[in-house]
Amino acid sequence: MPGNSFGKVLRLSTFGESHGPAIGGILDGFPAGIQLDLDFVQAQLDRRKPGQSRLSSQRKESDSLQVLSGVFEGKSTGTPIGLLIPNDDSRSKDYDHLKENYRPSHADRTYSQKYGHRDYRGGGRSSARETAVRVAAGALAMQIIPQVKIRAYVSAVGPHSMDPALDLDLEKIDTNDVRCPDPQSAQTFEAAILAARKVGDSLGGIITCRIEGLPPGLGEPVFDKLPAELAKAMMSINAVKGFEIGEGFRAATMTGSEHNDTYDEVGNRISNHAGGVEGGLSTGEDLVFRVAFKPVATLMRDQQGINEQGEAVNIKGKGRHDPCVVPRAVPIVEAMAALVIADYYLLNRTSKIEL
Repeated sequence: MPGNSFGKVLRLSTFGESHGPAIGGILDGFPAGIQLDLDFVQAQLDRRKPGQSRLSSQRKESDSLQVLSGVFEGKSTGTPIGLLIPNDDSRSKDYDHLKENYRPSHADRTYSQKYGHRDYRGGGRSSARETAVRVAAGALAMQIIPQVKIRAYVSAVGPHSMDPALDLDLEKIDTNDVRCPDPQSAQTFEAAILAARKVGDSLGGIITCRIEGLPPGLGEPVFDKLPAELAKAMMSINAVKGFEIGEGFRAATMTGSEHNDTYDEVGNRISNHAGGVEGGLSTGEDLVFRVAFKPVATLMRDQQGINEQGEAVNIKGKGRHDPCVVPRAVPIVEAMAALVIADYYLLNRTSKIEL
């Protein structure tokens, strides 16, 4: 199974399954001599871990990070950083009924078709549990680029969206369980998630990410554009179905005179409809993108699936699952953005770009 590594200079490779003994990764290409704050890394993991509120899966994982290599006396050594997170609370018996059955909208059938053999316990490698390693690696990557501030938040849940004209205080993102900086919207989002959970259903949502402090010129022309790499990073996250930067799809409804980011007399852009990128490179403005997540596929109600023989079967809703993933996905989006930005920074260390 290839496709387990991400990045060019700063390269993360992950391993492990949802119900195996542990998940982990190797972060290679990390510069030497950086003073690391491992408490910050753990704090980011705590934002992603299950069981943190009534809005999330009640699986109880401490997600305590073990750093196996690449750090000595609190600093990076330049050698590969080994990361390990034990699985403490897997209940594999909850998935015994899926040994020969395929759930709708899961990776069960596609994995079987491709590999001929699969780990049906919690989805195995296809489980979002793998993203915990990404969060740890992303929190380390943030320490390569301390001048850059990456903050994501929930801006929509199901049919409910925040008013885009709101003047937001992003310091309030973690003041509620939904991770929405607008208290009124947060209440609406939480009520919608709890209502869906009550009837055994699920909801999708949108996460908005704002990156501040980028210099102009990060990215490469043609195939390695900055928004292309960010899109790949976000689309690699479980349950993501859409990515847009700046005005995104709305740009298709605008005229050029409405969308163009024109300049004032001293050379400053008057607007930021492009979302902080032009020609695939960062402009120096805030980089703003949105990520759309589909509703969680596992429902706490019966659904029709099929078995290995292609026969219709009833799939019972079992296990511990999020009714909506977006509150816990906020640190995942931030982590993947950090890996992309830090990788570009390392790629451009010999150029004129400075952070």
